[in-house]
Order: sequence, then structure tokens, then C-alpha cells
Amino acid sequence: LGKALESGVKRFIFASTCSNYGRMPDPNGFVDEQSELRPVSLYAELKVGFEKTLLELEYPGFTPVVLRFATAYGLSARPRFDLTVNEFTRDLYLNRKLEIYGEQFWRPYCYTYDLALACLLALKADSGIVAGEAFNVGSTNQNFRKKDLVRMILNELPDRENLVSFVSRDEDPRDYRVNCDKIQTTLGFEPTFNVSKGISEIIMAIKTGLVSNPDNPRYRNVE
Repeated sequence: LGKALESGVKRFIFASTCSNYGRMPDPNGFVDEQSELRPVSLYAELKVGFEKTLLELEYPGFTPVVLRFATAYGLSARPRFDLTVNEFTRDLYLNRKLEIYGEQFWRPYCYTYDLALACLLALKADSGIVAGEAFNVGSTNQNFRKKDLVRMILNELPDRENLVSFVSRDEDPRDYRVNCDKIQTTLGFEPTFNVSKGISEIIMAIKTGLVSNPDNPRYRNVE
């Protein structure tokens, strides 16, 4: 941040995360940008801490914007197969057993291209609209439980149902259904993809060899 200020950066976009919300207090509701941030991991704690530092900063001509990304899915230059949609789709396509823990807990999802699109919109927007603001990046109607993801994958791969099992979990420190209306109304953000289409794309990429080895360690961030 200091280097950015020294270099004269005018617009600073911080890629934060919806994981900052932790567990929503109302299991039947939604969280939005005004909701309490309740991080439950070091990763989210650091994101929340930097958000606070960034949004409290007062520096002439400097416009900070926070984008809280939903969980990513879909293809990219380095597709991630340690993220839920991509990982589940890969494993079932490759005829692997898939054991799901806590299938009833919520997460929001957003396609890789759409995450990049949100960054572009935040960069181009008038500073008076975005300065010091946080935006959830995703679509309010693209919040899903793990069991919903499995159902969508099985719509594409119906003969894999016998490979899926569920392990009951009554508690999950992260359970959040996110309202993303603010970025739509403020910046005109309209996602181009949905999870069902993303699942089809991942299957196509593996089937055609576009991703020749989805188990390659370069496709995950965590060993």
C-alpha cells in the first residue's frame, strides 16, 4: 500500500473475500456489505484487517475500493481445482468417489471472467461512486449449498450418482448466503455465467484435453 501511494496510484482495487462474513447470524437470511465481518481463518482475518486499513485511509487523490469476491469457479490461465465447483466436477467426471461434508451450508459463487469484469468496472467507475466502498462480487441468485452443486453436476453426469456420499455436519464456521445487489445497482455489474454453465465448461475442458492433467499441483494453492 505504501509503495502504491509513493508511486502515485490513483485507484486501488483490493481483492477481498466473502469469507470475511464467516457464519451468518440468521440461517434463513442474507449478509450484505453492512453486515458484521466475522472471519474464522487467518486468511480472512488478514483480509478484514487490510480492508479496515485501506478504507480508513485518507490520502488526497487516492481512491480505494474493496471487492469481496464470491468463491471462484471456471476456467482461467491457471484453473483452480482446489475450489469447490471445479474440484467436485473433476472428481465425478473422472469417476472418483466424492465424500461431501456439511452439504447444507451456503456459499456464493462467481465465474472467473465475471470476477475480472467486476475489477474493470471498479477501475472505470467515477471515483465519487466507489471511493471507500466495499462491494460483494457475485450474484444474489448464485448462492448454493454443496448438495446443490452435486445436483447440478449429476444433471451433466447422471451415471455418477453412486459415487457421491454425504457426511453429516451440524456446525460449519463458514455459512454465508450473500446479497450482491449493491454492485449491480451501483456499477451495472451483470454476471455472464452461472454455475451450471461453469460445470459444463469444466467437463468440456477435461474431456477435450484443454486441461490435460487436472491433478497437476499447479492447479491448486493448497497441498
